[in-house]
Amino acid sequence: MTAVEAGSAFNTAVSFVTNTNWQGYGGETTMSYLTQMLALTVQNFLSAATALAVVVALIRGFVRRSAAGLGNAWLDLGRATGYVLLPLSLLFALFLVGQGVIQNFSAYQDVKLTEPVTYQQPKTDAHGQPVLDAAGKPVLDTLKTDKQTLAMGPVASQEAIKMLGVNGGGFFNANSAHPFENPTPLSNFAQMLSIFLIPAALCFMFGRLVGDMRQGVALLAAMTLIFIAMFAVVQWSEMHANPLLTQLGVDGAAGNMEGKETRFGIVASTLFATITTAASCGAVNAMHDSLLPLGGMVPMWLMQLGEVVFGGVGSGLYGMLIFAMLAVFLAGLMIGRTPEYLGKKIEAFEMKMVSIAILITPLLVLGGTAVAVLSKDGLAGLANPAAHGFSEALYAFSSAANNNGSAFAGLSANTPFYNILLGLAMWFGRFVPIIAVLAIAGKLAAKPRLAVSAGTMPTHGPLFVVLLVGAVIIVGALTYIPALALGPVVEQLQLFGH
Repeated sequence: MTAVEAGSAFNTAVSFVTNTNWQGYGGETTMSYLTQMLALTVQNFLSAATALAVVVALIRGFVRRSAAGLGNAWLDLGRATGYVLLPLSLLFALFLVGQGVIQNFSAYQDVKLTEPVTYQQPKTDAHGQPVLDAAGKPVLDTLKTDKQTLAMGPVASQEAIKMLGVNGGGFFNANSAHPFENPTPLSNFAQMLSIFLIPAALCFMFGRLVGDMRQGVALLAAMTLIFIAMFAVVQWSEMHANPLLTQLGVDGAAGNMEGKETRFGIVASTLFATITTAASCGAVNAMHDSLLPLGGMVPMWLMQLGEVVFGGVGSGLYGMLIFAMLAVFLAGLMIGRTPEYLGKKIEAFEMKMVSIAILITPLLVLGGTAVAVLSKDGLAGLANPAAHGFSEALYAFSSAANNNGSAFAGLSANTPFYNILLGLAMWFGRFVPIIAVLAIAGKLAAKPRLAVSAGTMPTHGPLFVVLLVGAVIIVGALTYIPALALGPVVEQLQLFGH
Protein backbone atom coordinates (compact mmCIF):
# COMPACT_ATOMS: atom_id res chain seq x y z
CA MET A 1 0.00 0.00 0.00
CA THR A 2 1.20 3.52 -0.78
CA ALA A 3 1.53 6.08 1.98
CA VAL A 4 -1.69 7.76 3.11
CA GLU A 5 -1.81 11.51 2.45
CA ALA A 6 -1.49 13.59 5.65
CA GLY A 7 -4.97 15.10 5.44
CA SER A 8 -6.52 11.66 4.95
CA ALA A 9 -4.47 10.28 7.87
CA PHE A 10 -5.69 13.11 10.11
CA ASN A 11 -9.29 12.61 9.02
CA THR A 12 -9.12 8.84 9.55
CA ALA A 13 -7.48 9.11 12.97
CA VAL A 14 -10.09 11.60 14.20
CA SER A 15 -12.85 9.55 12.59
CA PHE A 16 -12.06 6.31 14.43
CA VAL A 17 -11.14 7.94 17.75
CA THR A 18 -14.52 9.72 17.77
CA ASN A 19 -16.52 6.58 16.87
CA THR A 20 -17.55 8.25 13.59
CA ASN A 21 -15.71 5.90 11.22
CA TRP A 22 -16.19 8.22 8.27
CA GLN A 23 -14.03 6.91 5.42
CA GLY A 24 -12.84 9.03 2.54
CA TYR A 25 -10.89 6.07 1.15
CA GLY A 26 -11.48 2.50 0.00
CA GLY A 27 -10.37 0.21 2.81
CA GLU A 28 -9.15 -2.68 0.67
CA THR A 29 -7.09 -0.38 -1.60
CA THR A 30 -5.67 1.95 1.08
CA MET A 31 -5.16 0.23 4.43
CA SER A 32 -2.97 -2.79 5.22
CA TYR A 33 -4.14 -5.66 7.41
CA LEU A 34 -2.00 -4.31 10.27
CA THR A 35 -3.51 -0.84 10.00
CA GLN A 36 -7.03 -2.20 9.79
CA MET A 37 -6.51 -4.28 12.95
CA LEU A 38 -4.13 -2.23 15.09
CA ALA A 39 -5.15 1.33 14.28
CA LEU A 40 -8.80 1.00 13.32
CA THR A 41 -10.34 -2.04 15.04
CA VAL A 42 -8.70 -1.16 18.38
CA GLN A 43 -10.28 2.30 18.21
CA ASN A 44 -13.63 0.67 17.43
CA PHE A 45 -13.44 -0.85 20.91
CA LEU A 46 -11.99 2.15 22.74
CA SER A 47 -14.28 4.79 21.24
CA ALA A 48 -17.37 2.75 22.13
CA ALA A 49 -16.01 2.08 25.63
CA THR A 50 -15.39 5.81 26.10
CA ALA A 51 -19.04 6.67 25.48
CA LEU A 52 -20.12 3.86 27.82
CA ALA A 53 -17.92 5.34 30.55
CA VAL A 54 -19.43 8.79 29.95
CA VAL A 55 -23.04 7.63 30.16
CA VAL A 56 -22.31 5.64 33.34
CA ALA A 57 -20.78 8.79 34.84
CA LEU A 58 -23.92 10.78 33.97
CA ILE A 59 -26.17 8.13 35.53
CA ARG A 60 -24.04 8.24 38.69
CA GLY A 61 -24.61 11.98 38.73
CA PHE A 62 -28.34 11.33 39.09
CA VAL A 63 -27.93 8.47 41.58
CA ARG A 64 -25.30 9.85 43.96
CA ARG A 65 -26.12 12.35 46.69
CA SER A 66 -23.79 15.17 47.68
CA ALA A 67 -20.88 13.22 46.19
CA ALA A 68 -17.50 14.65 45.18
CA GLY A 69 -16.76 12.22 42.36
CA LEU A 70 -18.20 10.11 39.56
CA GLY A 71 -16.04 6.98 39.76
CA ASN A 72 -12.91 5.79 38.00
CA ALA A 73 -12.86 6.35 34.22
CA TRP A 74 -10.12 3.78 33.60
CA LEU A 75 -12.04 1.13 35.51
CA ASP A 76 -15.19 1.90 33.53
CA LEU A 77 -13.24 1.70 30.25
CA GLY A 78 -11.86 -1.68 31.28
CA ARG A 79 -15.28 -2.99 32.27
CA ALA A 80 -16.88 -1.77 29.04
CA THR A 81 -14.18 -3.36 26.91
CA GLY A 82 -13.54 -6.59 28.83
CA TYR A 83 -17.03 -7.42 30.09
CA VAL A 84 -19.23 -6.17 27.25
CA LEU A 85 -17.57 -5.38 23.93
CA LEU A 86 -14.93 -8.11 23.66
CA PRO A 87 -17.11 -11.12 24.62
CA LEU A 88 -20.00 -10.02 22.41
CA SER A 89 -17.64 -9.31 19.50
CA LEU A 90 -16.01 -12.74 19.80
CA LEU A 91 -19.38 -14.50 19.66
CA PHE A 92 -20.66 -12.33 16.82
CA ALA A 93 -17.45 -12.75 14.80
CA LEU A 94 -17.80 -16.55 15.02
CA PHE A 95 -21.41 -16.27 13.85
CA LEU A 96 -20.36 -14.08 10.90
CA VAL A 97 -17.64 -16.54 9.89
CA GLY A 98 -20.28 -19.24 9.91
CA GLN A 99 -22.37 -17.12 7.53
CA GLY A 100 -19.47 -16.68 5.12
CA VAL A 101 -17.71 -13.50 6.22
CA ILE A 102 -14.01 -13.99 5.48
CA GLN A 103 -11.31 -14.03 8.19
CA ASN A 104 -7.80 -14.65 6.86
CA PHE A 105 -4.41 -13.13 6.09
CA SER A 106 -4.30 -14.39 2.50
CA ALA A 107 -2.96 -12.42 -0.44
CA TYR A 108 -5.54 -10.80 -2.71
CA GLN A 109 -6.92 -13.27 -5.25
CA ASP A 110 -7.05 -12.57 -9.02
CA VAL A 111 -9.92 -14.32 -10.82
CA LYS A 112 -10.54 -14.35 -14.58
CA LEU A 113 -13.77 -12.78 -15.83
CA THR A 114 -16.00 -14.60 -18.31
CA GLU A 115 -16.16 -11.38 -20.36
CA PRO A 116 -13.75 -8.39 -20.43
CA VAL A 117 -15.09 -5.24 -18.78
CA THR A 118 -14.53 -1.63 -19.82
CA TYR A 119 -14.81 0.92 -17.02
CA GLN A 120 -13.78 4.41 -15.97
CA GLN A 121 -12.01 5.51 -12.84
CA PRO A 122 -10.71 8.89 -11.59
CA LYS A 123 -7.15 9.68 -12.58
CA THR A 124 -4.88 10.33 -9.58
CA ASP A 125 -1.59 12.13 -9.14
CA ALA A 126 1.58 10.89 -7.44
CA HIS A 127 0.02 11.57 -4.01
CA GLY A 128 -3.12 9.58 -4.75
CA GLN A 129 -5.31 12.69 -5.11
CA PRO A 130 -7.82 13.02 -7.97
CA VAL A 131 -6.70 15.05 -10.98
CA LEU A 132 -9.22 17.80 -11.82
CA ASP A 133 -9.94 19.44 -15.17
CA ALA A 134 -10.37 23.17 -15.81
CA ALA A 135 -13.96 23.00 -14.55
CA GLY A 136 -12.85 21.38 -11.30
CA LYS A 137 -14.28 17.96 -12.15
CA PRO A 138 -12.31 14.68 -11.83
CA VAL A 139 -10.48 13.49 -14.93
CA LEU A 140 -11.53 9.93 -15.81
CA ASP A 141 -9.36 7.19 -17.31
CA THR A 142 -11.03 4.53 -19.49
CA LEU A 143 -9.66 1.07 -18.74
CA LYS A 144 -10.32 -2.51 -19.89
CA THR A 145 -9.68 -5.68 -17.91
CA ASP A 146 -10.30 -9.42 -18.14
CA LYS A 147 -9.70 -10.13 -14.45
CA GLN A 148 -10.96 -9.01 -11.05
CA THR A 149 -8.96 -8.78 -7.85
CA LEU A 150 -10.81 -10.10 -4.80
CA ALA A 151 -9.59 -8.54 -1.57
CA MET A 152 -8.99 -10.83 1.39
CA GLY A 153 -8.33 -10.02 5.05
CA PRO A 154 -9.39 -10.35 8.72
CA VAL A 155 -12.87 -9.03 8.08
CA ALA A 156 -15.17 -10.83 10.57
CA SER A 157 -13.21 -9.62 13.61
CA GLN A 158 -13.59 -6.01 12.49
CA GLU A 159 -17.16 -6.45 11.31
CA ALA A 160 -18.33 -7.66 14.72
CA ILE A 161 -17.17 -4.61 16.69
CA LYS A 162 -18.09 -2.36 13.78
CA MET A 163 -21.73 -3.27 14.41
CA LEU A 164 -21.82 -3.93 18.15
CA GLY A 165 -19.80 -0.79 18.90
CA VAL A 166 -22.01 1.19 16.49
CA ASN A 167 -18.88 2.24 14.60
CA GLY A 168 -19.76 1.62 10.96
CA GLY A 169 -16.38 1.72 9.23
CA GLY A 170 -16.21 -1.02 6.62
CA PHE A 171 -13.22 -3.21 5.87
CA PHE A 172 -14.27 -2.86 2.22
CA ASN A 173 -15.29 0.28 0.39
CA ALA A 174 -18.74 -1.17 -0.30
CA ASN A 175 -19.24 -1.67 3.45
CA SER A 176 -22.15 -3.99 4.35
CA ALA A 177 -23.21 -4.23 0.71
CA HIS A 178 -20.06 -6.31 0.09
CA PRO A 179 -20.72 -10.08 0.11
CA PHE A 180 -17.53 -10.70 2.09
CA GLU A 181 -18.85 -8.42 4.88
CA ASN A 182 -22.53 -9.25 4.66
CA PRO A 183 -23.08 -12.48 2.69
CA THR A 184 -26.63 -13.61 3.53
CA PRO A 185 -30.05 -12.25 4.49
CA LEU A 186 -29.52 -13.79 7.94
CA SER A 187 -26.22 -11.96 8.41
CA ASN A 188 -27.95 -8.78 7.25
CA PHE A 189 -30.67 -9.22 9.88
CA ALA A 190 -28.13 -10.04 12.58
CA GLN A 191 -26.09 -6.96 11.74
CA MET A 192 -29.15 -4.73 12.04
CA LEU A 193 -30.05 -6.37 15.34
CA SER A 194 -26.50 -5.97 16.67
CA ILE A 195 -26.53 -2.22 15.93
CA PHE A 196 -29.49 -1.70 18.29
CA LEU A 197 -28.45 -4.32 20.86
CA ILE A 198 -26.31 -2.30 23.28
CA PRO A 199 -28.07 1.10 22.86
CA ALA A 200 -31.41 -0.52 23.66
CA ALA A 201 -29.96 -2.54 26.55
CA LEU A 202 -28.54 0.65 28.09
CA CYS A 203 -32.08 1.95 28.62
CA PHE A 204 -32.73 -1.02 30.91
CA MET A 205 -29.38 -0.51 32.62
CA PHE A 206 -30.40 3.10 33.26
CA GLY A 207 -33.67 1.99 34.84
CA ARG A 208 -31.91 -0.48 37.13
CA LEU A 209 -29.24 1.99 38.25
CA VAL A 210 -31.71 4.78 39.08
CA GLY A 211 -33.95 2.29 40.91
CA ASP A 212 -37.00 2.71 38.65
CA MET A 213 -37.21 0.54 35.55
CA ARG A 214 -40.06 2.68 34.25
CA GLN A 215 -37.61 5.53 33.65
CA GLY A 216 -35.60 3.41 31.25
CA VAL A 217 -38.71 2.08 29.52
CA ALA A 218 -39.93 5.65 28.97
CA LEU A 219 -36.69 6.55 27.18
CA LEU A 220 -36.85 3.36 25.13
CA ALA A 221 -40.47 4.12 24.19
CA ALA A 222 -39.56 7.62 22.99
CA MET A 223 -36.72 6.23 20.86
CA THR A 224 -38.95 3.51 19.41
CA LEU A 225 -41.78 5.87 18.48
CA ILE A 226 -39.48 8.17 16.53
CA PHE A 227 -37.75 5.23 14.85
CA ILE A 228 -40.98 3.58 13.67
CA ALA A 229 -42.30 6.87 12.27
CA MET A 230 -39.05 7.53 10.40
CA PHE A 231 -38.85 4.02 8.97
CA ALA A 232 -42.45 4.26 7.74
CA VAL A 233 -41.61 7.43 5.81
CA VAL A 234 -38.46 6.13 4.11
CA GLN A 235 -40.14 2.81 3.32
CA TRP A 236 -43.14 4.57 1.78
CA SER A 237 -40.85 6.80 -0.26
CA GLU A 238 -38.71 3.99 -1.69
CA MET A 239 -41.70 1.93 -2.73
CA HIS A 240 -42.31 4.61 -5.38
CA ALA A 241 -40.49 4.49 -8.69
CA ASN A 242 -38.14 7.27 -9.73
CA PRO A 243 -40.15 9.10 -12.43
CA LEU A 244 -36.99 10.03 -14.35
CA LEU A 245 -36.00 6.37 -14.64
CA THR A 246 -39.56 5.42 -15.58
CA GLN A 247 -39.41 7.89 -18.45
CA LEU A 248 -36.28 6.08 -19.69
CA GLY A 249 -38.17 2.78 -19.78
CA VAL A 250 -37.00 1.33 -16.46
CA ASP A 251 -39.66 -0.82 -14.83
CA GLY A 252 -40.58 0.82 -11.53
CA ALA A 253 -43.30 -1.59 -10.45
CA ALA A 254 -41.15 -2.89 -7.58
CA GLY A 255 -40.23 0.60 -6.37
CA ASN A 256 -36.92 2.42 -6.44
CA MET A 257 -34.30 -0.32 -6.79
CA GLU A 258 -31.52 2.05 -7.86
CA GLY A 259 -28.55 1.63 -5.52
CA LYS A 260 -30.14 -1.29 -3.65
CA GLU A 261 -28.53 -4.70 -3.19
CA THR A 262 -30.63 -7.23 -5.10
CA ARG A 263 -29.81 -9.77 -2.38
CA PHE A 264 -31.72 -7.67 0.16
CA GLY A 265 -34.29 -5.63 -1.77
CA ILE A 266 -36.05 -2.43 -0.77
CA VAL A 267 -37.44 -3.36 2.65
CA ALA A 268 -34.18 -4.70 4.10
CA SER A 269 -32.23 -1.81 2.56
CA THR A 270 -34.50 0.95 3.87
CA LEU A 271 -34.67 -0.70 7.28
CA PHE A 272 -30.88 -0.87 7.38
CA ALA A 273 -30.61 2.78 6.32
CA THR A 274 -33.00 3.85 9.07
CA ILE A 275 -31.32 1.74 11.75
CA THR A 276 -27.78 2.80 10.89
CA THR A 277 -28.59 6.53 10.97
CA ALA A 278 -30.86 6.25 14.01
CA ALA A 279 -28.13 4.45 15.92
CA SER A 280 -25.07 6.50 14.93
CA CYS A 281 -23.56 3.48 13.20
CA GLY A 282 -22.87 4.57 9.64
CA ALA A 283 -22.64 1.09 8.14
CA VAL A 284 -24.60 0.88 4.88
CA ASN A 285 -25.90 -1.95 2.73
CA ALA A 286 -27.23 0.32 -0.04
CA MET A 287 -26.32 3.61 -1.74
CA HIS A 288 -27.97 6.43 0.22
CA ASP A 289 -27.22 8.76 -2.69
CA SER A 290 -29.71 6.71 -4.75
CA LEU A 291 -32.58 7.10 -2.30
CA LEU A 292 -35.43 9.28 -3.49
CA PRO A 293 -35.26 12.81 -2.01
CA LEU A 294 -37.75 12.11 0.79
CA GLY A 295 -36.16 8.75 1.49
CA GLY A 296 -32.74 10.37 1.70
CA MET A 297 -34.02 13.12 3.97
CA VAL A 298 -35.06 10.65 6.67
CA PRO A 299 -31.55 9.24 7.38
CA MET A 300 -30.19 12.78 7.19
CA TRP A 301 -32.71 14.14 9.69
CA LEU A 302 -32.25 11.17 12.03
CA MET A 303 -28.60 12.16 12.32
CA GLN A 304 -29.51 15.83 12.72
CA LEU A 305 -31.81 15.02 15.65
CA GLY A 306 -28.61 14.41 17.58
CA GLU A 307 -28.26 10.63 17.18
CA VAL A 308 -30.57 10.05 20.15
CA VAL A 309 -32.97 7.57 18.54
CA PHE A 310 -31.12 4.64 20.13
CA GLY A 311 -27.97 6.42 19.00
CA GLY A 312 -24.42 5.26 19.58
CA VAL A 313 -23.19 2.97 22.34
CA GLY A 314 -23.50 5.26 25.36
CA SER A 315 -23.74 8.46 23.33
CA GLY A 316 -27.35 7.76 22.32
CA LEU A 317 -28.49 7.42 25.92
CA TYR A 318 -26.62 10.43 27.25
CA GLY A 319 -27.92 12.43 24.27
CA MET A 320 -31.49 11.42 25.09
CA LEU A 321 -30.93 12.27 28.76
CA ILE A 322 -29.84 15.74 27.63
CA PHE A 323 -33.17 16.09 25.85
CA ALA A 324 -34.97 14.70 28.91
CA MET A 325 -33.49 17.52 31.00
CA LEU A 326 -34.59 20.00 28.34
CA ALA A 327 -38.09 18.50 28.39
CA VAL A 328 -38.48 18.81 32.17
CA PHE A 329 -37.08 22.34 32.00
CA LEU A 330 -39.73 23.30 29.43
CA ALA A 331 -42.43 21.61 31.53
CA GLY A 332 -41.18 23.50 34.59
CA LEU A 333 -41.53 26.79 32.74
CA MET A 334 -45.10 25.93 31.79
CA ILE A 335 -46.21 25.09 35.32
CA GLY A 336 -44.05 27.61 37.17
CA ARG A 337 -41.88 25.13 39.08
CA THR A 338 -38.15 24.55 39.35
CA PRO A 339 -37.61 21.57 37.05
CA GLU A 340 -36.50 18.27 38.55
CA TYR A 341 -35.37 15.03 36.95
CA LEU A 342 -34.88 11.88 39.01
CA GLY A 343 -34.83 13.92 42.21
CA LYS A 344 -32.18 16.40 41.07
CA LYS A 345 -32.95 20.06 40.40
CA ILE A 346 -32.13 21.17 36.85
CA GLU A 347 -30.82 24.69 37.33
CA ALA A 348 -29.01 27.40 35.35
CA PHE A 349 -25.65 25.64 35.06
CA GLU A 350 -27.16 22.39 33.85
CA MET A 351 -29.25 24.21 31.23
CA LYS A 352 -26.21 26.09 29.94
CA MET A 353 -24.42 22.79 29.45
CA VAL A 354 -27.54 21.26 27.87
CA SER A 355 -27.65 24.18 25.44
CA ILE A 356 -23.99 23.71 24.51
CA ALA A 357 -24.45 19.96 23.98
CA ILE A 358 -27.50 20.47 21.77
CA LEU A 359 -26.31 23.50 19.77
CA ILE A 360 -22.70 22.56 18.98
CA THR A 361 -23.67 20.03 16.30
CA PRO A 362 -26.05 22.34 14.37
CA LEU A 363 -23.32 24.98 14.44
CA LEU A 364 -20.86 22.51 12.92
CA VAL A 365 -23.35 21.03 10.43
CA LEU A 366 -24.83 24.25 9.09
CA GLY A 367 -21.60 26.22 9.30
CA GLY A 368 -19.58 23.48 7.58
CA THR A 369 -22.18 23.04 4.84
CA ALA A 370 -22.23 26.80 4.22
CA VAL A 371 -18.45 26.90 3.87
CA ALA A 372 -18.52 23.90 1.51
CA VAL A 373 -21.14 25.28 -0.89
CA LEU A 374 -19.57 28.75 -0.93
CA SER A 375 -16.03 27.60 -1.72
CA LYS A 376 -14.46 26.33 -4.93
CA ASP A 377 -12.85 23.33 -3.24
CA GLY A 378 -16.13 22.37 -1.60
CA LEU A 379 -18.14 22.57 -4.82
CA ALA A 380 -15.51 20.53 -6.69
CA GLY A 381 -16.33 17.50 -4.54
CA LEU A 382 -20.04 17.44 -5.35
CA ALA A 383 -21.05 14.79 -7.89
CA ASN A 384 -24.45 16.33 -8.60
CA PRO A 385 -25.68 19.87 -9.26
CA ALA A 386 -28.37 21.98 -7.61
CA ALA A 387 -30.48 20.60 -4.75
CA HIS A 388 -29.03 17.09 -4.73
CA GLY A 389 -25.49 18.44 -4.62
CA PHE A 390 -26.47 20.58 -1.64
CA SER A 391 -27.91 17.47 0.01
CA GLU A 392 -24.58 15.65 -0.47
CA ALA A 393 -22.71 18.38 1.41
CA LEU A 394 -25.40 18.70 4.09
CA TYR A 395 -25.45 14.93 4.61
CA ALA A 396 -21.65 14.79 4.91
CA PHE A 397 -21.47 17.41 7.66
CA SER A 398 -24.55 15.98 9.40
CA SER A 399 -22.81 12.59 9.44
CA ALA A 400 -19.47 13.97 10.62
CA ALA A 401 -20.66 16.35 13.34
CA ASN A 402 -23.07 13.79 14.77
CA ASN A 403 -20.42 11.04 14.58
CA ASN A 404 -22.42 8.77 12.30
CA GLY A 405 -20.00 8.14 9.46
CA SER A 406 -22.38 7.13 6.68
CA ALA A 407 -22.28 9.07 3.42
CA PHE A 408 -24.50 9.82 0.45
CA ALA A 409 -21.50 8.40 -1.44
CA GLY A 410 -21.88 11.00 -4.18
CA LEU A 411 -19.31 13.28 -2.56
CA SER A 412 -15.59 13.15 -3.44
CA ALA A 413 -14.48 13.70 0.13
CA ASN A 414 -10.88 12.51 0.04
CA THR A 415 -9.45 15.98 -0.64
CA PRO A 416 -7.49 18.26 1.70
CA PHE A 417 -10.52 20.56 2.00
CA TYR A 418 -13.00 17.91 3.11
CA ASN A 419 -10.48 15.86 5.09
CA ILE A 420 -9.63 18.81 7.32
CA LEU A 421 -13.09 20.37 7.58
CA LEU A 422 -14.92 17.10 8.23
CA GLY A 423 -12.16 16.03 10.64
CA LEU A 424 -12.71 19.18 12.71
CA ALA A 425 -16.49 18.63 12.63
CA MET A 426 -16.04 15.07 13.93
CA TRP A 427 -13.60 16.19 16.64
CA PHE A 428 -15.70 19.00 18.11
CA GLY A 429 -18.98 17.17 17.49
CA ARG A 430 -17.81 14.31 19.70
CA PHE A 431 -15.86 15.89 22.52
CA VAL A 432 -17.71 19.16 23.19
CA PRO A 433 -20.93 17.28 24.11
CA ILE A 434 -18.88 14.81 26.21
CA ILE A 435 -17.33 17.70 28.17
CA ALA A 436 -20.78 19.23 28.69
CA VAL A 437 -22.26 15.88 29.81
CA LEU A 438 -19.45 15.27 32.32
CA ALA A 439 -19.84 18.81 33.66
CA ILE A 440 -23.55 18.15 34.21
CA ALA A 441 -22.78 14.80 35.84
CA GLY A 442 -20.33 16.35 38.29
CA LYS A 443 -22.75 19.12 39.21
CA LEU A 444 -25.66 16.72 39.71
CA ALA A 445 -23.62 14.31 41.84
CA ALA A 446 -22.87 17.12 44.31
CA LYS A 447 -26.57 17.90 44.79
CA PRO A 448 -28.85 16.27 47.35
CA ARG A 449 -31.61 14.08 46.00
CA LEU A 450 -35.06 15.54 46.60
CA ALA A 451 -38.00 13.48 47.77
CA VAL A 452 -40.94 13.02 45.43
CA SER A 453 -43.75 15.46 46.25
CA ALA A 454 -47.21 16.27 44.93
CA GLY A 455 -45.69 18.87 42.63
CA THR A 456 -43.12 16.54 41.07
CA MET A 457 -43.77 15.86 37.40
CA PRO A 458 -43.71 12.11 36.66
CA THR A 459 -41.03 11.22 34.12
CA HIS A 460 -42.03 7.63 33.45
CA GLY A 461 -45.49 7.81 31.90
CA PRO A 462 -46.99 8.40 28.44
CA LEU A 463 -47.24 12.16 29.00
CA PHE A 464 -43.49 12.47 29.55
CA VAL A 465 -42.78 10.23 26.54
CA VAL A 466 -44.85 12.58 24.36
CA LEU A 467 -43.11 15.62 25.88
CA LEU A 468 -39.69 14.07 25.26
CA VAL A 469 -40.49 13.12 21.65
CA GLY A 470 -41.83 16.63 21.11
CA ALA A 471 -38.65 18.22 22.44
CA VAL A 472 -36.46 16.11 20.14
CA ILE A 473 -38.60 16.70 17.03
CA ILE A 474 -39.21 20.41 17.60
CA VAL A 475 -35.54 21.21 18.22
CA GLY A 476 -34.58 19.19 15.14
CA ALA A 477 -37.28 20.81 13.01
CA LEU A 478 -36.58 24.40 14.03
CA THR A 479 -32.85 23.91 13.50
CA TYR A 480 -32.72 22.04 10.21
CA ILE A 481 -35.94 22.53 8.21
CA PRO A 482 -34.60 25.65 6.40
CA ALA A 483 -31.54 23.68 5.24
CA LEU A 484 -33.59 20.59 4.38
CA ALA A 485 -35.92 22.79 2.34
CA LEU A 486 -32.98 23.79 0.13
CA GLY A 487 -31.98 20.16 -0.43
CA PRO A 488 -34.26 17.12 -0.28
CA VAL A 489 -37.57 19.02 0.03
CA VAL A 490 -37.13 21.13 -3.11
CA GLU A 491 -35.67 18.11 -4.94
CA GLN A 492 -38.75 16.05 -4.05
CA LEU A 493 -41.02 18.81 -5.40
CA GLN A 494 -38.98 19.08 -8.59
CA LEU A 495 -38.95 15.32 -9.12
CA PHE A 496 -42.64 14.63 -8.56
CA GLY A 497 -44.09 18.06 -9.38
CA HIS A 498 -44.23 17.62 -13.15
